[in-house]
Amino acid sequence: MTRLLSKTVLTFSASIFLIGCGAAALVSTPIENIDTTPLKIADLTDAQKQNWGHLDLVSDTIPGMSVDKAYRDIIKNKKGKKVIVAVLDSGVDLKHEDLDGVLWTNKGEKAGDGKDNDNNGYIDDVHGYNFLGDSYNEQLEFARILRLNIGDAAMQAKAKAKLDADYPKALQNKQQYEQILQTVKNADAAVKKELGKDSYTKKDLTGIKSKDEAMQQHVGVLMQMFAHADSIPEVVEELGGGIAHFTDQVNYNLNKDFDGRKIVGDNPYDLNDLGYGNGNPQSTGKDESHGTHVAGIIAAERNNGKGANGVANNVQIMSIRAVPNGDEYDKDIALGIRYAVDNGAKIINASFGKSFSPNAQWVYDAIKYAASKDVLIVHAAGNSGDNLDDANNPNFPNDHMQKNSPEIADNVITVGALASKYGSGMLAVFSNYGLKNVDVFAPGDAIYSSMPNNKYDYQGGTSMAAPAVAGIAALIRSQYPKLKAPQVKHIIMKSGLAPKAKVVLGGDASKTGSLDQISRSGKIANAYNALIMAESVASGKIKL
Repeated sequence: MTRLLSKTVLTFSASIFLIGCGAAALVSTPIENIDTTPLKIADLTDAQKQNWGHLDLVSDTIPGMSVDKAYRDIIKNKKGKKVIVAVLDSGVDLKHEDLDGVLWTNKGEKAGDGKDNDNNGYIDDVHGYNFLGDSYNEQLEFARILRLNIGDAAMQAKAKAKLDADYPKALQNKQQYEQILQTVKNADAAVKKELGKDSYTKKDLTGIKSKDEAMQQHVGVLMQMFAHADSIPEVVEELGGGIAHFTDQVNYNLNKDFDGRKIVGDNPYDLNDLGYGNGNPQSTGKDESHGTHVAGIIAAERNNGKGANGVANNVQIMSIRAVPNGDEYDKDIALGIRYAVDNGAKIINASFGKSFSPNAQWVYDAIKYAASKDVLIVHAAGNSGDNLDDANNPNFPNDHMQKNSPEIADNVITVGALASKYGSGMLAVFSNYGLKNVDVFAPGDAIYSSMPNNKYDYQGGTSMAAPAVAGIAALIRSQYPKLKAPQVKHIIMKSGLAPKAKVVLGGDASKTGSLDQISRSGKIANAYNALIMAESVASGKIKL
């Protein structure tokens, strides 16, 4: 799992390029009216931005999941049965004010005594387990394949081709973003001096009438930046995030000689080398925010006057730290799934993925084990803007051993991401898709949720769409605990909303498709409809 760049950052390079070449401003593709729902013209309010994934398409003209409507009209004060949801991720801030009340606690374990009190094979696992120990930065799998000489000749060749293509690109992007940031900083300092104040608005910029060519260039750069953010400090922060992303790629993810695992002490390519890691699945620092954000989307304490509301109201979050800043190891994922299953989780959220998996069979076996124990796995589709049905776009883990082969089990639901703008731009530009390999779509772009140290912020990715669906699954399993994992999966797929008009694929306006052409269900997950269908299935009125 590597940092997903925001759309703002991704467009900075193009902006500077346009300035340098004197090109005209780009014109966006017109958004067509989809079905009979009117398009929302006005910008989202701050309240809508923070909660758009919970809103209702019909009443709010925002492609949310009707979560608020489900609570108001269906759940009301009904608590249901407590459901354990495992967040198989980068660790969770266990002390967060919006999560500390929804943590799973292993009652058979005594904290800090260094003993395996419940004899489950894991010491001091009070709130979950940490398979990464003290490690954080990691390579991408194809770099590890080359460093350790893993796999057959074909896998080696693909890994080398991938690394040879990606490393120079990352290095170039890092250098370019550093240059852009310096250009913005220089322009910012010059304009502040010109205006005689430490902060300014876009209107202030338009009022500068200097005939100095250098000042005109500075104003032009900053005007372009205001097209991407509300203030220059925000631009600087976004560019800093881009530099951090590409620096991580160059120094760790794509560095063939880097070994992030040696600090753990196990052999990550030996499934029988156990006893590594520790019982503290706490996120390690402010940069390791992914798991905390995901956990908040699922189950942040509702209506407590703080931060954000999770989708599900009767959940215990089990934190399993197994996803580093880089690609996860198949061993950690396989053991993490089995840990979650054996310790009572009924849903596992898997917001991660990679393009190479040398020990995929370990994970397939774990998925089948979860299926045998009635555990649903919700997996993110990935953020490359690709068609996963194409054999050239592998995405692990998955629920089929060969591309487009039958599913190995019926307990995995793969989720693509939506943006808040209803219309042809509704599919998030980064979201993968696929008629056979993506099951459903859910809100995933610019989602507001919990961050380490009692903070909150927006993040985007299919990593955010998966926990939205995991939250719906938790609502169903809480209110209708007798329903099985495959039933919950198919209820979510069948009960969603199905717009028929075409959406832009991968941010490329020349490629479009309707949701029923780019996913198995053709639908947007909807909590309200799912609970209605769950009632019918549970009562025997509908058979799946």
